[in-house]
Amino acid sequence: MAQVFDRSSNALARASLVITGLIVIALGVALNQLQRSPWVTRQGQRPDQPVPFSHRHHVEGLGVQCQYCHTSVEKSMYAGIPPTKTCMNCHAQIWTNAEMLEPVRQSWATGESVKWTRVHDLPDYVYFNHEIHVNKGIGCASCHGRVDEMPLMYQENTLQMEWCLNCHRNPGKNLRPTSEIYNMAWTGPTSDKPVYCADTGVSGPTSQGVVCSTEKPEGPKVALLQESAPGARSEGAVAPVIKLPLNYVKFTSQEDLGKFLTDKYHIRTPNELSSCEVCHR
Repeated sequence: MAQVFDRSSNALARASLVITGLIVIALGVALNQLQRSPWVTRQGQRPDQPVPFSHRHHVEGLGVQCQYCHTSVEKSMYAGIPPTKTCMNCHAQIWTNAEMLEPVRQSWATGESVKWTRVHDLPDYVYFNHEIHVNKGIGCASCHGRVDEMPLMYQENTLQMEWCLNCHRNPGKNLRPTSEIYNMAWTGPTSDKPVYCADTGVSGPTSQGVVCSTEKPEGPKVALLQESAPGARSEGAVAPVIKLPLNYVKFTSQEDLGKFLTDKYHIRTPNELSSCEVCHR
């Protein structure tokens, strides 16, 4: 075959294979970076809204609680978008002629909802339940970021499967007392700011099973339980109250607190949490 191919053909063939391999690898890396980029995930983007609603003004400035607008966050898979009536509870009396609020007044007059642009939008095949996350100790800021510091709402995290699985593999790092769910500034316990938690012995919602405080408990504390065993008392009788001593445990690190709450909140194991059936129904 020497009459057909030059001596340099072997070198060219090897070089072409190497170049082709490098191109394939470069293309794979480029596509991987593209699907993680804000252009695809919309991370950090501030979409145009019919009304430039400022969470920083309402939450940090005025002290409006998350649940006032997002009424179903603790009892539904959806946090809920507030109806126009919620806005008009205040704006029927203040800023009544503000031009930027004209879409709100128009919505109130016509009965048509304000067409907000959804910021956190998961794929239709993903099942996400706000209720279970909130009642299992995941704070708003863990997913949505410091909403109280956002003049215009944007997506803090990628919301990709990798991001979800990172939490599901080690949920303890994001768990907090349910009394701190709506505390945007929560950073976890430290040696300077410890957290004290105790098991109340209540079987039911996790918010009742654990009591936590950022203040050191002074003196003996007790949990008051209403006995409610079926058939234990006649109709109309007052159920007896049982007093149980509370043994508070001091936590100075998020790791230790996370382990405690993982047990008391009955969080499933990482293998169970990261199974496909959790999100994909």
